[in-house]
Amino acid sequence: MVPLSFAGHDLMALADGALYWPARAALLVADLHFEKASWFASRGQMLPPYDSIATLRALELLAARTGARELWCLGDSFHDSGGCDRLPADARAALTGLTARLDWRWVTGNHDSLLADPCGGTIVEEAEVDGLVLRHEADPRDPRPELSGHFHPKLRVTVRGRQVARRCFVATATKLILPAFGALTGGLDAHHPEILRAMGPGTRAQALVALEDRLLRFPIAA
Repeated sequence: MVPLSFAGHDLMALADGALYWPARAALLVADLHFEKASWFASRGQMLPPYDSIATLRALELLAARTGARELWCLGDSFHDSGGCDRLPADARAALTGLTARLDWRWVTGNHDSLLADPCGGTIVEEAEVDGLVLRHEADPRDPRPELSGHFHPKLRVTVRGRQVARRCFVATATKLILPAFGALTGGLDAHHPEILRAMGPGTRAQALVALEDRLLRFPIAA
């Protein structure tokens, strides 16, 4: 974990794309996309059906490592609003164990906007917590400090002739977009016009790549 100061709050950025908020003992993750593989399978595209349990095992380890008491999922936690019903038994047991131990909040996203039975936890459309707005998709019209997901940002750079892609946070003074945490999620280039549009006109953005011991910062040009 590496320190990340945002809008007057001391946060910790993790290499796997999560944020830890020490003052609240809270973990924040975005875009888990549970049961994405089974959604594709129902439409004839067969993928390995282990995405949900892989993501949940990573969350279990992260919660234990940080000692988190709260967990905020910033939308698209399920690939569709019926995903909870399709969870395999081991994934359902892992999820209900986590939601029972933690103060768990589901912020709904565009994929799971009709989420009704998420195996525990509390469903909210968005929330304002200690001066930070937590929502799924960044709102360029809202001047309040905001944490969000939705875009699955990745930074692509060329190193020694090879292109390397790493999940990244995208930040301005008032907006911080988290990368996707889910095991079966792609990524949108951090320079994509849709990400820049979401940050608001005329803002200076940075792509932040969290390593185990430091935070790399890359300016993003409009």
